Amino acid sequence: MSVVGIDLGFLNCYIAVARSGGIETIANEYSDRCTPACISLGSKTRTIGNAAKSQIVTNVRNTLHGFKKLHGRSFDDPIVQTERVKLPYELQKMPNGSTGVKVRYLEEERPFAIEQVTGMLLAKLKETSENALKKPVADCVISIPSFFTDAERRSVMAAAQVAGLNCLRLMNETTAVALAYGIYKQDLPPLEEKPRNVVFIDMGHSAYQVSVCAFNKGKLKVLATTFDPYLGGRNFDDALVDYFCDEFKAKYKLNVKDNSRALLRLYQECEKLKKLMSANASDLPLNIECFMNDLDVSSKMNRGQFEQLCVSLLARVEPPLKAVMEQANLSRDDVNSIEIVGGATRIPAVKEQITKFFLKDISTTLNADEAVARGCALQCAILSPAFKVREFSITDVVPYSITLRWKSSFEDGTGECEVFSKNHPAPFSKVITFHKKEPFELEAFYTHPHEVPYPDPRIGNFTIQNVFPQSDGDSSKVKVKVRVNIHGIFSVASASVIEKQSLEGDHSDIPMETESSFKNEGKDEMDKMQVDQEEGHQKGHAEHTPEEEIDHTGAKTKPAPSDKQERVSQNIKKGKVKSIDLPIQSSLYRQLGQDLINSYIENEDSSKLSSVLEDTENWLYEDGEDQPKQIYVDKLHELKKFGQPIQIRYIEHEERPKALNDLGKKIQLLMKVVEAFKNKDEKYDHLDAADMEKVEKFINEAMNWLNSKMNAQNKLSLTQDPVVKVAEIVAKSKELDNFCNPIIHKAKPKVEVSEDQAKANGEHNGPMNGQSGPESKPDAAKESSPHTKPSTGDMEVD
Repeated sequence: MSVVGIDLGFLNCYIAVARSGGIETIANEYSDRCTPACISLGSKTRTIGNAAKSQIVTNVRNTLHGFKKLHGRSFDDPIVQTERVKLPYELQKMPNGSTGVKVRYLEEERPFAIEQVTGMLLAKLKETSENALKKPVADCVISIPSFFTDAERRSVMAAAQVAGLNCLRLMNETTAVALAYGIYKQDLPPLEEKPRNVVFIDMGHSAYQVSVCAFNKGKLKVLATTFDPYLGGRNFDDALVDYFCDEFKAKYKLNVKDNSRALLRLYQECEKLKKLMSANASDLPLNIECFMNDLDVSSKMNRGQFEQLCVSLLARVEPPLKAVMEQANLSRDDVNSIEIVGGATRIPAVKEQITKFFLKDISTTLNADEAVARGCALQCAILSPAFKVREFSITDVVPYSITLRWKSSFEDGTGECEVFSKNHPAPFSKVITFHKKEPFELEAFYTHPHEVPYPDPRIGNFTIQNVFPQSDGDSSKVKVKVRVNIHGIFSVASASVIEKQSLEGDHSDIPMETESSFKNEGKDEMDKMQVDQEEGHQKGHAEHTPEEEIDHTGAKTKPAPSDKQERVSQNIKKGKVKSIDLPIQSSLYRQLGQDLINSYIENEDSSKLSSVLEDTENWLYEDGEDQPKQIYVDKLHELKKFGQPIQIRYIEHEERPKALNDLGKKIQLLMKVVEAFKNKDEKYDHLDAADMEKVEKFINEAMNWLNSKMNAQNKLSLTQDPVVKVAEIVAKSKELDNFCNPIIHKAKPKVEVSEDQAKANGEHNGPMNGQSGPESKPDAAKESSPHTKPSTGDMEVD
């Protein structure tokens, strides 16, 4: 089992794996540990990563980059429209209203959803990790910004599916950094002592995030997180590009922004200049040959000028720092250290702003580029049963407060309850008790839309079905579990109705506990929200239940021992009340359907195979014309790795219907035999009833197995591995034959007739074996063997 952590960045990606007893950041085929988040689509093939980045300028319209911010957003989203202006390739509105890209690929215009684009990138990262580990990779942990909403998180999860990855956790980037920092620390305070508070600051290419974490031995708890989703290294690049565009327009009469190729070249040069200015305060040159209209351009800049250009950007560094300290209820003196990561934190002016606020030196003990990937790999190792990792608890936070709304019976109004406040611990589950007589709908949304960097506050609607009044006409007591899961995604996880049971027999039993039994215990007991927490660090799904209750107004009540709950649970055990699960119909905002995801997976499989075949064919006619035999064997093995699974799926698809049909017919024939036996058909009246009962049970088990496998198989696309293989179906058919046939084909015992019975039968039933009258007296030998020669003196019978 592989353990892989992926830092899915806006500009670059990093992969970390667990091997040789530690965490290691791996290199790609270019011996580079940094893989650009870039995809170039051509007339015959596609390239991803380093090779694609080199085509940004030459294949402008078909090279995709900077698409991370488009996840989970509609085409009409203001953020998408803002990004659209900056991107050299064309964005397109998909049939479901989401954002896609339009490119020319394989000699035709093709639209791709953002999930497909990120799926291509993740598939490349998966391939890189498989080459490094020399084994298949499926399980992984992927990083995302802490400010991503549910729709954006679900979109990234879908992209992981397209790439054939099983994402064990979507991990907030600053939380991953905190884990990479804390798990190796040997000097953390014990659990009973005051925790060590550390501030983590991550300014990458496109976003700025801050979190405060409390560390104890074996424990990490995120206290608060803040962010500016629109401040990053690219904003500083934009400032430089705007400055030089204005200068070149005045100096060379060039309108750079009208030429996308020239603009991209200028961005590349400005990014290099920015990095040089971080290390050098003197004047630095900017020279670009054949920039536009065959003109060479040149200019210069120093750090002081650059900081003057970026005054407004630098002013945005402090507000998130101030906000995170307020939300965590900490002063500067409570902070033990400040850790910075992300490429943009290397800018000296950014460091100065952070130091100025905290009045402390900044720590740079973490690798600014690789810390997120390493934290993700550690989390993957913790979640994997195949790796033994030091016990380490991780508690994250909910970035935005979430409220539930429902229709209330009081004057046809609505009820509301804030189920998760901002910076509430996560993953976490809560149970809300409703009293309803009919199905009802819950609407989940972000409580404060102005705090969310997303235009629509809706999360989804959840309909609790099959709710009816109790037998005595009272409202049913419905318990609804809501959850923010390990990925930071909200859902209504389950619902159940507590049904009253009528008691028979001993009336001296304790009466059934109902809501009216507790009226004297406080009116607030009617609608309580019970809380339990899912610890994300634990292997499996073990839950820890803190002593906490919240009523529908959102107010916390005292964690007093709940005698009522104990008595009700005892009643459930005694059978006085019964809990019945209820179906939930979910309608999530901007949720991709599984059919659509399956079609994306199918396209990704075919694209991957086509690319490999094309590359191999080109190699054969070039370098592969005269190679040692082993080279060709290895190439064929590589092709089979992609092609054989498809061939196997095809063969299974072709042969499965016949195998299923044969097994179905066999089950039907055996059922007819069982029915005939039950109807006392004389053909089977010699069979043992106990044996036939076993046969019927075995047939029913086979039928249930067949139905379950067929239902599961029908839900899969042709590109997914089958749930059941033809060999398994044939084996089940043989198993059925081996068990049932010896019983149902058991021969009838032969009836032996005695001499007295034969005589009696002859007297009462008339002539036998052709005898013509009562005088004839055949002996037993004649009866049993009519063709034997008669003895002397006996009548010969024809």
